[in-house]
Amino acid sequence: MSDDLDLGQQDDMPVPATTGQLLELVDELIIAVEGARTVPLSGNVMLDRERLLDMLYRLRDDLPEEMRAARWMVRERESFVARTNEKAREMLERARVRSDELVSESYIVKEAIDEANALVRHAEGEATRIRLEAEDYSEQAFESTETVLTDLLGQVRRFRAELHQARNREL
Repeated sequence: MSDDLDLGQQDDMPVPATTGQLLELVDELIIAVEGARTVPLSGNVMLDRERLLDMLYRLRDDLPEEMRAARWMVRERESFVARTNEKAREMLERARVRSDELVSESYIVKEAIDEANALVRHAEGEATRIRLEAEDYSEQAFESTETVLTDLLGQVRRFRAELHQARNREL
C-alpha cells in the first residue's frame, strides 16, 4: 500500500473521498500501528507521529463528506415524499371533481361514487407505496453510512486510547 492515499485535491478542486478510500486509510492506520517496532524492554511501540497524524487529519477532513451525503439523502427523501403527497392530493382533487361531475347525473350516481372511491384508494395506495419505498431506501442508506461511521469512530477511539496509554507510560 502506498504511504500517501490520494484523498487530496486535483487541479484545485476538492475530490470527495469514497468510502473505499476512507477504509483504505483506516487500513493504513492499522498496518502502521501493527507494524510499529517495539521499544526495547517495554511494551511500547515507536510510531511515526507525523504520518499517523496526517492520516488521522485526512480521515477527519473527509468524514464530513459522508455526513453531507447522508443529509442530502434525507433532503431528497423529504422532497420525494412531498412531491408524492402533492401528486396524491392532485389525484384526490381530480377524483373529487370527476365525482362531482358524475353525481350531477342521477342515473350514474352510484357509478361515480364507486369510481371516485377507487381513484382515492388507488391514489392513497400509490402514495403509501412510494413513501414506504423512499423510507426503506433512506433507512438502508442511513444504516450503511452509520455502519461505516461507527466502525471508523471505533477505530479512531482505539487509536486515541492507545496513544494516550503510550503517552501515560512515557510519563
